[in-house]
Amino acid sequence: MRWMLMIPVLALAACMEREKVPSGAEDFATFCSACHGAGGKGDGPAAAGLDRKPADLTGLAARNRGVFPGTRVMAKIWGYTGGRDGASPMPQFGPLLQGDLVPYDGGDGIASPTPVRLVQIAEYLKTLQR
Repeated sequence: MRWMLMIPVLALAACMEREKVPSGAEDFATFCSACHGAGGKGDGPAAAGLDRKPADLTGLAARNRGVFPGTRVMAKIWGYTGGRDGASPMPQFGPLLQGDLVPYDGGDGIASPTPVRLVQIAEYLKTLQR
């Protein structure tokens, strides 16, 4: 009889289980690869239709004296760096900005509360550096 009392508790626990958070690679494939390409070189299938070629993300560290510019990359994804007139070809990435926050030092020595999915995509981009 006691086991029957556990059924509602287990059912509630199953409902409260969090959704699986996509990995940085999965989010890159979903949000970035159409323009930046699967390998991050700016050669995605949607790149041809853009006025300006998407950035080659494999050279971010090389263009920053060998240091991956994590904070700057996340700011670009977040939408803080829209260019001179505030317009950017980068779309809004709402899902990457929601969810749990984690302390993250993007290379500037300051650990700031940052959405976990944004951190994961920045960490994935580090793996694409040549």
